[in-house]
Amino acid sequence: MIKLMADSTCDLSNEVLELYDISLAPLTVTIGGKDYKDRVDIEPDEFYGFMEDLPEFPTTGMPSPAEYLAIFHQAVKDGYKEILCICMSSGTSGSYQSAEIAKGYFYEAESDSLVKIHVVDSKCMSHGSGLLLLQSAMMREQGATFEEIVEFNETYKEKVKHFLSVNDLDHLLKSGRLTNASAFIGKLLMLKPIMTMKKGKGAIVAKERGLKKVLKHYVTELSNRYDRDITEFIIIGYTSDIKVAENLKAKIQSNTDFSKEIYIMQMGVSVGTHVGLGAISMFFFEK
Repeated sequence: MIKLMADSTCDLSNEVLELYDISLAPLTVTIGGKDYKDRVDIEPDEFYGFMEDLPEFPTTGMPSPAEYLAIFHQAVKDGYKEILCICMSSGTSGSYQSAEIAKGYFYEAESDSLVKIHVVDSKCMSHGSGLLLLQSAMMREQGATFEEIVEFNETYKEKVKHFLSVNDLDHLLKSGRLTNASAFIGKLLMLKPIMTMKKGKGAIVAKERGLKKVLKHYVTELSNRYDRDITEFIIIGYTSDIKVAENLKAKIQSNTDFSKEIYIMQMGVSVGTHVGLGAISMFFFEK
């Protein structure tokens, strides 16, 4: 039996998590001096409802090794013999290191255990690691072995293509995800940056003036880049405006040859803290 788990930035929907019995180690979000466990103590819609009125910028903290260790022990108690943990990029958070520490603690306490634990540094953020996680769940359902699923993740994790555009540059600036110079130029020209992940860190790859051009950019890039052999589904992410996500889905269906599943899922509180209201993202496996 293979147990799948991740940190809460994978941003998969509750329905998907329940369907595939995926466990999450929650990040901590500090709002107004109070700590909340992401997706445990606070839900995205609740957070986005008051986000813009906050006097102080929220901060996020990685899951502790104890959070991961508790999931490891529960999985073993439930009869799992193999555990795959997919973490957000080590280039943006200490989540991966925390999971590796927990793995070390587990084997120190259970030195004779035959349970296999593999922790993946996904090199991804948000639904990027979610894409790997959902693909792993589907492979498990189709009978893939633990070793095959691990090999897939380690082979294709840097082929997960991210596109993220934000409505307000201030959040990326305050969280350190964007330089002052880039933010100034973007605001001056009323440009929307389009970001991706390069070597495990966020990078701006394009700037477009207006949402329509952003969505056109997404559709064109998808059509040119996606790997037809391994892309079984696309994930579209949003923070506060699902209509934009639905619009992008319709454009993909009308203007590309992609005919498989397109999931629309909301970004969680931890990711939303850094990207703000109105963010729109897209994830797939590139060639």
